[in-house]
Amino acid sequence: MSRFRLLLLAAALLPGLALANVEREWHFRVLLDGREIGTHTFRVAERDGERRVDSDARFKVRLLFIDAYTYAHEARERWRGGCLTELETRTDDNGKRIAVRGAGDGTRFEVERAGARERLPGCVMSFAYWNPAMLKQPQLLNVQTGELTDVRVEPLGEETLRVRGALTSARRYALHAPKVRIDLWYAAGESWVQLESRTESGRMLRYEIQ
Repeated sequence: MSRFRLLLLAAALLPGLALANVEREWHFRVLLDGREIGTHTFRVAERDGERRVDSDARFKVRLLFIDAYTYAHEARERWRGGCLTELETRTDDNGKRIAVRGAGDGTRFEVERAGARERLPGCVMSFAYWNPAMLKQPQLLNVQTGELTDVRVEPLGEETLRVRGALTSARRYALHAPKVRIDLWYAAGESWVQLESRTESGRMLRYEIQ
């Protein structure tokens, strides 16, 4: 289930959050083949032109009353002017522990992972699924691994979903990255409401907003 790595959301600048002291939250339940395995929550707070983003995920897959797979991820980020300026993540991927740190000023971003440092040029944006601006990027930073990844986004038109018990019209996009496809749905106001992707073993992972 290492495919979970690319599904982690780190957050980025959300268009429209122009007022000071703005806070928003997205809380998803996470399902694997239709069975709930955990939650993933995103919180964005804006103060004095800076955005602070917290992302927390907890998954547990049980098989015959045994924890067959566990996953915990925390990401703490700061953004200014649409660019990532600070990053700190901790991940426990079924016992494998990963830590990533980064800092930048909008013209560069330096990432530290596994004892190595890499300097990325320009304004860096992460896999911020809840941020529609992400759909226009040719590259995104995977904050769990610290790797900059080439991506391509394919619009798939409008569909009707059941969101919080109500039928809702939403636009669907397919995000293509190396060895993975992630489908995303956005309702009116470009609000992210659902995600789906196949794991390496062919199982369906789904995020449903609560």
